Amino acid sequence: MNNIFLKLKVLIKKSFFKYLIVSVAFLVWMTFLDTNSLLIHAELNREIKKLKNKRDALTEEIVKDKSLINKLDNIDSLEHYGREKYNLKKENEDIFIIEFQSKNK
Repeated sequence: MNNIFLKLKVLIKKSFFKYLIVSVAFLVWMTFLDTNSLLIHAELNREIKKLKNKRDALTEEIVKDKSLINKLDNIDSLEHYGREKYNLKKENEDIFIIEFQSKNK
């Protein structure tokens, strides 16, 4: 009877090591070697996060541009914008640009 338990113990140890080796090989394969490995998933998740941030920034820029377009529908605000941004002027009009120097140099 004792001999049977000893053989069973050895058999369990051998099969345990087989399963352990197969499990470790599977984990290494899935982590590093497979085309859908965890490393590639992490890289793709970082890329998705960057693209979402870029999308949010561009969406904010679109909202700003739409508000500017709506504001420039009025001819008076269009004239004001052109004078302010591009130094445009009417005929027979002089423009003086005053620049202030900062005290911190």
